[in-house]
Amino acid sequence: MAYDYEYFKKAVYDLTKIDLNAYKEKQMKRRIDTLISKNKVVGYDNYISVLKSDNARFEEFVNYLTINVSEFYRNVDQWQLLDKDIFPELIQRYGKNLKIWSAACSTGDEPYSLVMALSRHLPLNQIKIYATDLDKQVIEKAKMGLYAEKSIAGVPADLKKKFFTKVGPSYQISEEVKSRVEFKEHNLLKDNYPSDYHLIVCRNVLIYFTEEAKDEVFRKFQKSLKPGGYLFIGSTEQIINHRDVGFERKNSFFYQRPM
Repeated sequence: MAYDYEYFKKAVYDLTKIDLNAYKEKQMKRRIDTLISKNKVVGYDNYISVLKSDNARFEEFVNYLTINVSEFYRNVDQWQLLDKDIFPELIQRYGKNLKIWSAACSTGDEPYSLVMALSRHLPLNQIKIYATDLDKQVIEKAKMGLYAEKSIAGVPADLKKKFFTKVGPSYQISEEVKSRVEFKEHNLLKDNYPSDYHLIVCRNVLIYFTEEAKDEVFRKFQKSLKPGGYLFIGSTEQIINHRDVGFERKNSFFYQRPM
């Protein structure tokens, strides 16, 4: 079985350019085995054949593989810190044309939250968020901007009233917010990183990576930031070796590239 899974990882990389070696094996293998069983396929080799011949199953696999759990203003206290401390500091230091990257943005909750949060400090027409994800399906969902009530529970009441319209049981985010986000496909483990950013937000994604892969991503984020720029990570993530990867710790969730 170990040999089979090694073969499977290589075949998946050839098909998708997703490197399963960078993920915690026990966790990821369990997810994949569950999906294979659900599809009533026996063996990794047979499942690879299915992925090559059935586009719907292929899309399902990529969507399942890229863990998409997201919500607006996740961990509200951290967003309050972003609003009260980080945004004012960045605007004072760099001016109003901030470059912000929402990496592994999932269904758009995070980049849209950034637009709304930043709208308290800047006019909407001065805000531009670059948002990327590995999974083109969730990017398409993000572009639709339609969310369940539970997803937007954390949005401050005034922003919810201003930027969302109820559509049946769901909520549609406004075009003026959607237009401030540019979505692109991007693989954190394979693709080149953009540069000269003032803030990078990547939350609750790297917990699924090996320690080696995490370090590589953190070092690349550090190089993508301007000196003095910030990396905003998730509540379950801390960069224990932050100095080794080039960061100073502002608090548990914000790390700064030294000036």
